[in-house]
Amino acid sequence: MKRLIMITGGQRSGKSEKAEQLALSLSANPVYVATAKVWDDEFRQRVRRHQERRGPEWTNIEEEVMLSRHNVEGRVVLVDCVTLWLTNLFFQNGEDVNRTLETAKEEFNRFTQQDATFIFVTNEIGLGGVSDNVVQRKFTDLQGLMNQYIAQRADEVLLMVSGIEVKVKGEK
Repeated sequence: MKRLIMITGGQRSGKSEKAEQLALSLSANPVYVATAKVWDDEFRQRVRRHQERRGPEWTNIEEEVMLSRHNVEGRVVLVDCVTLWLTNLFFQNGEDVNRTLETAKEEFNRFTQQDATFIFVTNEIGLGGVSDNVVQRKFTDLQGLMNQYIAQRADEVLLMVSGIEVKVKGEK
């Protein structure tokens, strides 16, 4: 049953909707792992819209850092999203890219050792211009490196572009 799917793309590309549809096509009662830390009212509204899309068939887990402390054996698990999870780890690790990357890889490996189907939603934040903000540049590097790590391990990678799915890796 173990399977790893990565869904990536830009902001508002349709990643989350695609991931939710896929999870529901694979399971009548998938698990939704929300990694967001709510930091302002606008973001609170985004989270609320995501929550409203999901019905009672979902098992909802809110986890900002320690994904592996949750037993998801035998389940279909949607993690939304890697970017917010990395943000939490990045600031927890004093904005140190190397330490955060190692921590994220270790936690990712522990979590995905479980026999489950994993769907990871992530962002391609490095597709735009180079930021003039040093913290943003460091985080963009971190995000790109972690995306590569997940994609290398994934059975399937989907890229969402303007609501359209593009198969990057996996069965055609």
